[in-house]
Parts: sequence; structure tokens; C-alpha cells
Amino acid sequence: MSKHLLGAAAAAALLVAIGTAPGASAQPAETAQTTDGVLHVPAFDFPPSGFLSKEAVDHLKKAPPIGAPLGADIAEMRRNLEHDLIPNVAFLTARYPADIVQRKIGGVPTRVFTPKGRKIDPHRVLIQLHGGAFMVCADACAITESLPIAYLGGFKVISIDYRQGPEATFPAGSEDVAKVYRELLKTYKPHQIGIFGCSAGGVLSAQVAAWLPAHGLPQAGAIGVFGAGAAQFVRGDSSYLGAAFEAAEAGRRPAGSGAMPRIRSYWEGADLKSPMASPALHPDVLAKFPPTLVITGTRAPDLSTAVFTHSALIKAGVPGDLIVGEGLGHCYHTSQPELPESRDTFDAIVKFFQKYLG
Repeated sequence: MSKHLLGAAAAAALLVAIGTAPGASAQPAETAQTTDGVLHVPAFDFPPSGFLSKEAVDHLKKAPPIGAPLGADIAEMRRNLEHDLIPNVAFLTARYPADIVQRKIGGVPTRVFTPKGRKIDPHRVLIQLHGGAFMVCADACAITESLPIAYLGGFKVISIDYRQGPEATFPAGSEDVAKVYRELLKTYKPHQIGIFGCSAGGVLSAQVAAWLPAHGLPQAGAIGVFGAGAAQFVRGDSSYLGAAFEAAEAGRRPAGSGAMPRIRSYWEGADLKSPMASPALHPDVLAKFPPTLVITGTRAPDLSTAVFTHSALIKAGVPGDLIVGEGLGHCYHTSQPELPESRDTFDAIVKFFQKYLG
């Protein structure tokens, strides 16, 4: 063995000497590496992170609630998911009250959130783009992702019900956001407008930051790419690791609930490596991005694309921040909004937009 390198056994011993979490296995399982760089990793126990809050550890100890099966078609999928998220909607509505008005802006349906009992910031407005895999969650995700930020920041938040699959295909979402954005420019300066979203909404936020200057519109003041990156999910280490964590939770659902109905994808016919679909792969496009906040978790399938995006933004000279929730999963701050880690993340989002907008 080279004197400059630690073997696996020596490295494991060093970690034990430094300090191993109570209850964790001191010796990692043996792995094998093939000549093409593929690692064969045997099954092993994965304890909660030692850096999690007590509340987050307690949450992991609980069996996730049993939700309804996905559904036989897109309409049933949407109804079932909305039903599953009723507890989150109720919790956040009580904690972060706001008036919610549905209206069309630029011909696009939206929800306008105005926090109750707070002075409204007259110099900043946020566009929120809901998650849901570009298929579902237009209602519940709009509410759960908008309320904390609207209330804590005193922001008016406009959630866009952009077109999704299977009814529409890429770039329908970017087109709809641009229509709303164009209308807001009649009232606000570009540097007063922020855009954010989680999961599909995070992807779309990055795509819109590429879309606006490419179509003659001024760039927004700042964006938030949460539970996502500016490139497709299915690349990188976390697409394997995060999928394993999510599969463990899916195993608690009713049999057959993981079977996706055969529906048309939002991405049908799209070039997923194009600048408007995956701007992180195009440095010249990223160079035109506004300040960008990226949020992910160490157990999230989006970790790799989020970290890759942040690194690419640094190379492009774009200011911003990266928050990685240790021991936490996909869009943890909206899926477990009661955790201390989530509350810290809400505060960080508010401070980011206060810093870069206005």
C-alpha cells in the first residue's frame, strides 16, 4: 500500500478513532470496484445522522403515513396526492395565515398570497412555482410552499398554476411563467421580482432564469432552486442513493401504489440537454443567471444536480448560496415543515430574497 494513501481498513480505523456515532457500525461493509469504476455495495444499516435535531430523529422513527395508491390515471393521481397533503396544508395554514385569492395574470391562473397580520413589503414580490413532477400538486404544493415565505417575509407571493403533463409538454411551464412575469413588470422593476420553487418548481425556476434573457425579457432579481438543480435529476450519485431512501418509504404504501399509469410525459420530444431544459450544462447561459439560492438534502435524489448547479454557478461568477440539509430528504422544508431544520430554512430563504431583491 502506498504510504500516501489509506486503505479501506485503515481509513475505517481512523474514523473510529476520531469518533463514531453511538450505535453505528464501526466497520463499513466491504465493497468491490470493477475496472469500469462501478462499485458493488452490499446492504448495510443507515442510522439517522448524528447532526439531526431531536425532532428530526423522532420523525424518522415514525412510520410514514399510509397514503392512497398513486391512481389509475392522472386525474386520480392528482386527487389522491391532494388528499395525502391535507395535514400539511392544515398545519401551515394555521401557523402562517394569509389571504389567498385566485386570479388570472397574463391569462394564466394564479393564487396570490398576502400574509395576515404583517406589513406587506412594497418593494419585493415573489413568483412561486409548485412541485409535483410536472404532473400534479397544483393546489396543495402551491399552498405549502408559499405560505411560510409569504408570512415570514411579509411578501406578496404569486403561485402560478403553470401547464403540466400530460396535457402540455415542455416548454409550456416556462412560457406561462414568462407571461405572468411580463405583467408584473408593469408594476415592479426586474430587481424587485424573485422566483422560487421546489422539486419540479425548482427545475422550472432555473429554466425560467434561462428563458427570460433568451426571449428578450430582463432577468429577475433572484431565484430559488429548491429540491432540484438546473439540470435533470437522473444524473449523478444521488439519483441512486436518494432513490434508495425514497424506495424505503414507498415500501410502506399499499401494494401496487408505485405503479405509474401510462401517461404522456411533460418532457416528451424535448432535448433534455438543451440550454432551456438544463441550463447548468451551458456556462454561457448560467452567466446570465441572477443570484441563486440552491437547497437540497443529503438523502435527497436531487443532491447531485443541486451541488453540480451551485458549483457551475460559482464558475460562472453568479453569487448565491447552497443549503444542504444534513440527514434530510427531498424538499424536506415543505414535507416536514414542523422541524427546526425546516424553520431555519424558511428564515434563510426570506433573508436571501431580502438581501438580493428591492
